[in-house]
Amino acid sequence: MTHRLAFALALAFALPLGAQAHRPAPAPVRPALLGGVAFGYNSGRAVDAQVTVTNVLPRSQLGVRLALRYASVDPGLPGAARQVFINDATNGTPEKHGHTWGLKFDLMHPVHLLGIPNAWAYAGVRHAKFLGNFRFVGGNEDFDVRSSHWGVGGGLESRYAVSPRVSLALGGGVDYFFPGRMYGHDTAYSPNGDNENPRQGYSYSDADKAIGQPKLSPVLNLGLDYHF
Repeated sequence: MTHRLAFALALAFALPLGAQAHRPAPAPVRPALLGGVAFGYNSGRAVDAQVTVTNVLPRSQLGVRLALRYASVDPGLPGAARQVFINDATNGTPEKHGHTWGLKFDLMHPVHLLGIPNAWAYAGVRHAKFLGNFRFVGGNEDFDVRSSHWGVGGGLESRYAVSPRVSLALGGGVDYFFPGRMYGHDTAYSPNGDNENPRQGYSYSDADKAIGQPKLSPVLNLGLDYHF
């Protein structure tokens, strides 16, 4: 009787384990392609054109996204920019405008956080080109200041289905850009002190205070994605 009971118990444990061992592996998840546009804030009013591919690896929900961004930004302080890059004149009425063109490459993955529906975390590399224009009407000065920056960024976004092929994406995060060389007119200032024709008495820190180059910025986006 004891041997029969032991055999029955062993069989009871063996059958579920055997069934689990022979259970087929999850089927590979097919990649999905999304294209979209997003509007929001990134050091100023911004618009992104982006392409996203989800499920890039078999049996994984990992996604990648490439985006081109344009943002209208505050270029800085006209009077200080004039002193650092041009001269000490104060005549003329100052006008200014600035923008950045940027590229973003992110890795993305679904997360379960704070009950946010269909949430995705993302992080990746950034590159931005900045241009600030300063004009002094009546002062005979009109010049640009340019810089180029690498950076990193990350955040969280949530998607809501609008139709079988269209989804609404709401997201927020932060971007950080490393200091870069600034040049305007015939003068350039570098973070490492390798300046070109610097104005006497001025350094990179002065240019950094005068110019609104990309640095640390919160990011807010509201966009639409089309699922191909």
